[in-house]
Amino acid sequence: MWISGARLVLPERVLETASLRIQGGLIAEIREGLVPGGCDARGLTLIPGIVDLHGDALEKELEPRPGVFLPTEMALEAWEARMLAAGITTAFVALSFWEGLPGLRAPENALALAEEITALRGQTLVDVRLHARYEVSAPGGAKAVLEALRRGWVDLLSLMDHTPGQGQFKDPEAYVRYLSKLYGLSQEATAASLVAKKQEHQQVAEAVASEAKALGVPLASHDDDTPAKVRLMARMGVRISEFPTALEAALEAKAQGMWVAMGAPNALRGSSHVGNLSAREAGRRAALDLLVTDYLPSSMLRAAFSLAEEGWSLPKAVALITTNPARAAGLRDRGALVPGLRADLVLLQERPLRVHAVFVEGRPVLIREGVGVGSGLMGCG
Repeated sequence: MWISGARLVLPERVLETASLRIQGGLIAEIREGLVPGGCDARGLTLIPGIVDLHGDALEKELEPRPGVFLPTEMALEAWEARMLAAGITTAFVALSFWEGLPGLRAPENALALAEEITALRGQTLVDVRLHARYEVSAPGGAKAVLEALRRGWVDLLSLMDHTPGQGQFKDPEAYVRYLSKLYGLSQEATAASLVAKKQEHQQVAEAVASEAKALGVPLASHDDDTPAKVRLMARMGVRISEFPTALEAALEAKAQGMWVAMGAPNALRGSSHVGNLSAREAGRRAALDLLVTDYLPSSMLRAAFSLAEEGWSLPKAVALITTNPARAAGLRDRGALVPGLRADLVLLQERPLRVHAVFVEGRPVLIREGVGVGSGLMGCG
């Protein structure tokens, strides 16, 4: 089929009136101008399907209230509807393996969820992938993470480190003095204990990272706050720096050849909700490569088009949510309007911003009936 007369956002330029042909689930051809008899998309903009590498939205569907758990199949169906409405066609569901936490983020629960979601993948329209989050400061979660990796359930692994004192105590000696005073221990004993524990945690993290690399699973870091932390992550094989909290860390990640990922809600709002690095500031300093939904799926499209309104070229802004995340995750078969790639597509109205149709591998999976612009799409399925 042809999608005819849309505004096409290509990797390097925008075709104001053009047509795209789908065949066998792939983009077969792109041609300037209208193609008679095609799906009439005049007045709409066509972009690649959005690729999200880090989304926590499924957690809220699985546990809508504390202690209220819904069946995974039911939660996945509701979650998928939100993804498609936001134009997301490839979604990495974030599962936390965090020893000591209750509920969904407990390692044994995360492992069970990974198995359930993997079994349900064939029933979803969205290409569902798993992003395992391993908490370095709680190495008891390593066993479950390693099992998920070895069973082939994990598509992206991130290393988190929420060790108390980071950020608040940039100076390690100040942290030692604080703990010594708090627990009535000598500074020497406190320092020795902290160093030994840190080394143990680091060794376990390196073993987990090594297993992931051996299996071809890409690695990400989380909340990098210093250039030294970034360099450590780079030595472990990390290629995506998620949510760097300081500009210096983001710039070092770029210097290390890493992809810098920031939250789309941050980019949309113009600031971090906890006072960390602004995604827009990172973008102004050429230290922003891709956006992720984090906790808000609807923020991806709006963040990208908001940046375009503030001076980014539309292809560069759209690449933040399509091409770049796909490349960062090693997905070479999608993320751009290029012949030969998957026909994961989003037809949208720019003003006001609204998704009108979504295609996954050339198949129309969402078409919104309406009036005015895009109202003729109902005959395109």
